[in-house]
Amino acid sequence: MLPAQGAAEEKKLLAPVWHTVLIVVLLLLNSFFSARFAAQAVSDSAAVTEKGRIVQYAVTIVLEFFLLLLVWIGLRLRKTSLSDVIGARWPMVEEQSYFKELPERSRKWMVVLLDVGIALAFWFFALITISGLSYALGLAKQSQMGDAKKLAALIGPHTWVGLLVFVLLSCTAGFVEEIIFRGYLQRQIATLSGNIYVGLIVSAIIFGAAHGYQGARRMVLICILGLMFGVLTQWRKGLRPGMIGHGVFDSVQGIILFVATRMGVLTGH
Repeated sequence: MLPAQGAAEEKKLLAPVWHTVLIVVLLLLNSFFSARFAAQAVSDSAAVTEKGRIVQYAVTIVLEFFLLLLVWIGLRLRKTSLSDVIGARWPMVEEQSYFKELPERSRKWMVVLLDVGIALAFWFFALITISGLSYALGLAKQSQMGDAKKLAALIGPHTWVGLLVFVLLSCTAGFVEEIIFRGYLQRQIATLSGNIYVGLIVSAIIFGAAHGYQGARRMVLICILGLMFGVLTQWRKGLRPGMIGHGVFDSVQGIILFVATRMGVLTGH
């Protein structure tokens, strides 16, 4: 009886265990090398041109979709579709009884708008939370501001074309990273451990660790942000609000960096 139960548990996995280990290792290796590259570039930020930034955005977009392809291959090995991972199809009319008095077409659009509204509210809450935690972790101190400005000047767009590509990268990250971290890793680890909270916490830690170029303290913030995205995914039973919120969060950061650069607040031209 025990072997049969083990087999049943195995069938619930989204992908083979070795595949999950491979994805985590690739994420951490990419984080390690991007951290080394960022440290070197920050020390000589004047050598980084806008063309170089745009190329880096484009390379990152390609890398994001390459990782998504690897995840898709692992899912297909267990006959799991991306739609199963994304979850909670639009429209979820049958789950939204408070729209039942509206015509069917209106209900469908109201469900879409509901998730968009939730995503925007989440973005605002996440922005306030992360800003407050940044202050608590001492990232607003004068001693930390110098390197922060150099990093911001390094990764932030300086031209309108750069901003456009940065927003494209942000939307890509919102789509791809939510699938990888919340749709795949969070559920896969929860299944392996038999506990949704373990899946939530461990996937958030990996999410933070995958952003090595941001530095240790900001990786802690990103881990907390990952927890927030994970809770949102659990609540909505799907990735769409998180995808929208993630894309908006990153895009707004790029817009702020762009404006700050145009106003001369950041150095590192």
